[in-house]
Amino acid sequence: MRAHDVVLFGATGFTGGLTAEYLARHAPADLRWALAGRNRGKLEAVRAKLAEIDDRFATLDLLVADSGDPASLRAVAEATKVVITTVGPYLDHGEPLVAACAEAGTDYVDLTGEPEFVDLMYLKHDHRARETGARLVHSCGFDSIPHDLGAWFTVRQLPEGVPLRVDGYVRASGMPSGGTFLSALTVMGRLPAGARVARERAAAEPRPAGRFSRAPLGRPHRLAGPGWWAVPLPTIDPEVVRRSATAVERYGPDFTYRHFAAVKHLPVLAGGAVGVGALFAAAQVPPARRALSRLLAPGNGPSPQRRARSWFSVRFVGEGGGKRVVTEVSGGDPGYDETAKMLAESALCLATDDLPETAGQVTTAAAMGDALLDRLTKAGIRFETL
Repeated sequence: MRAHDVVLFGATGFTGGLTAEYLARHAPADLRWALAGRNRGKLEAVRAKLAEIDDRFATLDLLVADSGDPASLRAVAEATKVVITTVGPYLDHGEPLVAACAEAGTDYVDLTGEPEFVDLMYLKHDHRARETGARLVHSCGFDSIPHDLGAWFTVRQLPEGVPLRVDGYVRASGMPSGGTFLSALTVMGRLPAGARVARERAAAEPRPAGRFSRAPLGRPHRLAGPGWWAVPLPTIDPEVVRRSATAVERYGPDFTYRHFAAVKHLPVLAGGAVGVGALFAAAQVPPARRALSRLLAPGNGPSPQRRARSWFSVRFVGEGGGKRVVTEVSGGDPGYDETAKMLAESALCLATDDLPETAGQVTTAAAMGDALLDRLTKAGIRFETL
């Protein structure tokens, strides 16, 4: 029997600290969990803060481990059922822990939005994880749970056994932390390498016979009902949805998902496009990328007051078999408060719930589906049919 149900690696970081606080307030009383990180003194400070919530956390186990020390990561993986990691950018720091979990048969969740990292982990560690029974579940935060489970929630309300199409429209207000900003710069600066790895994965990944799933880049358009302007949003989210559709037969024989950013006013859209374009251009130049990375230091993030004013909503329009359905997933601060909630609930779901038999690199919808949707609904994230 393993010593812990859940270990949180990266508990001393900004999002890691929020995740630790969420577990302290909401995890079952009998959950055996621990904090892990490379600096024991900082871990003790996090533990002391949790003890202010409940004094029973004053003796919470602390595990010292470093992403540069594979032996310490193996010890963490072998000691628990599920590992949560918030240590990014994942391309720089993530693989040793994925490898340790795949080898130990330990379930793994992260909050990465880095497509190249996810594809690399599939190529390097999916096979071993399938052998050991480990479930490697990436993107368990705002990337990509609202989109993945929102599409699943929508598909469940459409006819079975027919071609389906779902469009997702994302609206959000929030500020990034230093870690998220650094991850975004890493992705932008490595697009050619990411495209190469994506092609390698596409060549290696099996496809179900007689079923098709795709996530094409849609066209800019105006959504008549709410009057939004929509532009394609080429994040990791549509690929996660597509992989769920590949894995789960309920998505039908031919499934298409398109992903858009939606705004009410065209000038906002134009300004956002210019800003992203400038950031992308700077990310291609190493000195500029390094300078930008210093603007927001990892470990820092928006204040509680700023997070309290933040929100997100993702509207889905699903069609198939002569039926049309409109749904919405919405909640509070997308990048941090709600991401910590989604990440923690994903780990609790894997550790304690009765789930389908899966292994290897899997998505939230394929690995947890309705069980996680139910958890997040009870935790205050809204899944609604409009």
